[in-house]
Amino acid sequence: MSEITPQIVADHGLNEEEYARILHAMGRVPNMVELGIFSVMWSEHCSYKSSRIHLKKLPTQAPWVICGPGENAGVIDIGEGPNGSKLAAIFKMESHNHPSYIEPYQGAATGVGGILRDVFTMGARPVANMNALRFGRPDHPKMKHLVQGVVAGIGGYGNCVGVPTVGGETNFHPAYDGNILVNAMTVGVADQDKIFYSAATGLGNPIVYVGSKTGRDGIHGATMASADFGADIEEKRPTVQVGDPFTEKLLIEACLELMASDAIVAIQDMGAAGLTSSSVEMATNGKAGIILDMDKVPCREEGMTPYEMMLSESQERMLMVLKPGREEFAKAIFDKWELDFAVIGEVTDTGHMVLTWKGEVVCDIPLGPLAEDAPLYDRPAASKEEYKAWANVKPLGDVPASTDIGADLLKLMASPDIASRAWIWQQYDSQVGGDTAQLSGGDAAVVRIHGTNRALAMSTDCTPRYCYADPYEGGKQAVAETYRNISAVGATPLAITNCLNFANPQRPEIMAQIVGCLEGMGDACRALDYPIVSGNVSLYNESKATGGGSAILPTPAIG
Repeated sequence: MSEITPQIVADHGLNEEEYARILHAMGRVPNMVELGIFSVMWSEHCSYKSSRIHLKKLPTQAPWVICGPGENAGVIDIGEGPNGSKLAAIFKMESHNHPSYIEPYQGAATGVGGILRDVFTMGARPVANMNALRFGRPDHPKMKHLVQGVVAGIGGYGNCVGVPTVGGETNFHPAYDGNILVNAMTVGVADQDKIFYSAATGLGNPIVYVGSKTGRDGIHGATMASADFGADIEEKRPTVQVGDPFTEKLLIEACLELMASDAIVAIQDMGAAGLTSSSVEMATNGKAGIILDMDKVPCREEGMTPYEMMLSESQERMLMVLKPGREEFAKAIFDKWELDFAVIGEVTDTGHMVLTWKGEVVCDIPLGPLAEDAPLYDRPAASKEEYKAWANVKPLGDVPASTDIGADLLKLMASPDIASRAWIWQQYDSQVGGDTAQLSGGDAAVVRIHGTNRALAMSTDCTPRYCYADPYEGGKQAVAETYRNISAVGATPLAITNCLNFANPQRPEIMAQIVGCLEGMGDACRALDYPIVSGNVSLYNESKATGGGSAILPTPAIG
């Protein structure tokens, strides 16, 4: 094992104060496996350490909310199904921004795969995908490659997995030249009495790994997603995962088949930080401990170390806790679908995460400091007056009056923000499954609840330039716009998910955007009785690679 030096600590995205907290929590110097696990669990992407304090102020409850934030996705009551059963809609929105800038096809494709798993891990069959995309100037030298890659990645994955991509939005602005945004949303439908959660319980219950084998792709993906881009951006390509939508389709069917039985105690998608975050979250939510035998993890590459296995973000993998004695029953289902199945550990009552490899303990970490007691920052934010001076938005009266309305009209029609998006959504299969009731291009997508005469309406909205000009009003407007779009197709707006994309929270003016947008969103949600049931935060969306440091516009996308 390598000696832990200050440089190694810094390379793991941890500052001196955070490393001191690790020493205190462990009572000793961590080894490389333990340091790697702390680094991903304490990354912005996994711990929300700069935003948690503000997220707690958002309204998350209503009589129709079955499960709010904290699980893989939000769950709401949508009434009766075709056979008298009570149905739930399960939905969430996630970001895959940094990976999509580095490797646009795989970054966008694995973003779709990850959000699908967040939904079907809760027992829902995915019925619709959406996306919200922000690109830089169309004439930027890299932008054509990025747009083509992202759109092809979304279409390639969504079309293969058999879930219709029914709507979304695409915007262009110079602020996204060095850091595009790829936000993906999935909506699923489940029986209310068949919803699955992630809390690992039951001393001695087997922990099972299913899906694809673990490779070296995506190692440090969560840490990379929690830092801004420097000039070494091309070197980060190995941190991007590689997706296989055909395996994902098999995984959906195998999981739903097993979920129809009584074998599962808990289930969790291996998303950001892979095996680390899934096992830590399951044990933490169940107030239990966990022991894993790393020799039993299915690997696709020779000689993988516990460090690599725990930090890999290889796609199409799930972690489950089964009822004792149900292993062979479950294995038969995954064998039928030609997926890996391995019992890799069990639930303990120690409150620790313990990993063994080649007969030795290679990791022993108390779970409290990893998850619930992770760092929490109340970062300084600029005041409204300071922010207004910094943003320097010109008053409307300063815009010169038009002298040629015809020329203005032509300029507007040619603008990439108004021009037709049909060339994008025509690349997506919007009708697979036969339940799409309104085709792309309208105010909101409409998807029939299978076997009924009822439907779900869904929309994604945000106007980032409003959020930049006035974060509070922009946050309100984003929520209100989704409400109007849902209402416009004859639906009742019930609940929202969000994907909060901002630049570096260590800059007071960026923190002012975060605080202002969240305040506006919260007030709008309360006024409209429109709770937030799930979401994602993506920070450090700015780039030094373009020269001079470019921050994105504040983009709290609402789904």
